[in-house]
Amino acid sequence: MKHPWWLFSAAAGCIAGLKLGSTVSKEKLEERGAQSSNKYWQSYLMMDQWVRIKQEGKSLAAYFQKNGYQCIAIYGMNYSGITLLDELSGSGIEVKYGIDANADHIYSDIPVYKLSDELDPVDAVVVSPIYYFDEIERNVSEKMDCPIIPLDDVVFYT
Repeated sequence: MKHPWWLFSAAAGCIAGLKLGSTVSKEKLEERGAQSSNKYWQSYLMMDQWVRIKQEGKSLAAYFQKNGYQCIAIYGMNYSGITLLDELSGSGIEVKYGIDANADHIYSDIPVYKLSDELDPVDAVVVSPIYYFDEIERNVSEKMDCPIIPLDDVVFYT
């Protein structure tokens, strides 16, 4: 029995396509892994420095006082954003509100809004997800006219 040549070609093409597809997927996964690792490394370094500041008896409030920021907003109300809110409590620096894409699901002592909501003016917006700062800065600067500061700048320049 003679096999059609096209059947062999189709099978070879499928195998090659699967192999190429798995290579591309593996490369994408490795890239995502490296990005995720870098994101966590940046956060680790920032939090490590923050602990050192606390061990020295200092507060991040000094950064805001030194720069004349009395009323701020925090973009990103996850772990580091909530920790910043807690740190500034009772410091004389008013955290007027938070901004977060998941605002509808965040419960906080301050109001939390989406960037698309109407936002009152503040002296500065502090961005807690530092790995995504460039993208967030572009989006916030289209809506607000104030300094937009990555949280790691606050931590490393206190």
